[in-house]
Amino acid sequence: MADMTIPPRFQALGAAVAVAAALLAGPVAGTASATPTAVTADAASVSVQSVGSVCYSALPSQAHDTLNLIDRGGPFPYSQDGVVFQNREGVLPQQGSGYYHEYTVITPGAPTRGTRRIITGEKSQEDYYTADHYATFRLVDFGC
Repeated sequence: MADMTIPPRFQALGAAVAVAAALLAGPVAGTASATPTAVTADAASVSVQSVGSVCYSALPSQAHDTLNLIDRGGPFPYSQDGVVFQNREGVLPQQGSGYYHEYTVITPGAPTRGTRRIITGEKSQEDYYTADHYATFRLVDFGC
C-alpha cells in the first residue's frame, strides 16, 4: 500500500501553534528565549532560486481545486494522491524522506492522471506546481 498520511502542512501547523504559544507565553525561568528567525528556516527563498515561482492566479483552475482539496484533507480523486514524493529527480531542495507529498492536478480530456501535479512540502504554503511530470517545478506564490 502507498504511504498515505495526513498532509505534512497539518502536522507542521500543530508544531507552529506550539511554538507561537511558547513565544506568546514569554520566557520560562531558567530558559533562553528563541528569536523567530532561530525557530523557522526560510526554505521558500531557497526553493524560488532553485525552481522558480508561479503566481497562484496564473495556475489552471484545476490546480486551485487540488490545493483546496489538500487544505481540506480530501477526499482526493486518485488513490495515489497524498503519497510520499521521493524527489528522485533532485529538482526540489533535498529533504528527508516523507517531507514531500504529491497530488494530481486533473487534466481535462486526459485518459490518465496526466502530467500535472502539486507537490507539498512540510512548511505552510510550500506548494510546488509541475505541468510536465517532474521535469520542472514552480513554487506557488500565494501573494499574486
